[in-house]
Amino acid sequence: MQVQRWRRMTPLEKARAVTEISRAVQELSLAGLRIRHPGASERECSLRLAALKLGRDLACEIYPEAAALFGR
Repeated sequence: MQVQRWRRMTPLEKARAVTEISRAVQELSLAGLRIRHPGASERECSLRLAALKLGRDLACEIYPEAAALFGR
């Protein structure tokens, strides 16, 4: 049934659904980071999220201040 619903969606509806799901995943990831690191600033949470999405090595390369979070 779900697949049939997706097939009936317009491209715009599909784009909106994907955007909403992506936002929800990001918010859930940030919530998990805040729970694991209760004293972390918003910037630290953003850097940790970047590390989850990109991997630590690339996150540290793009955001040099992230290296301090991961002992690099």
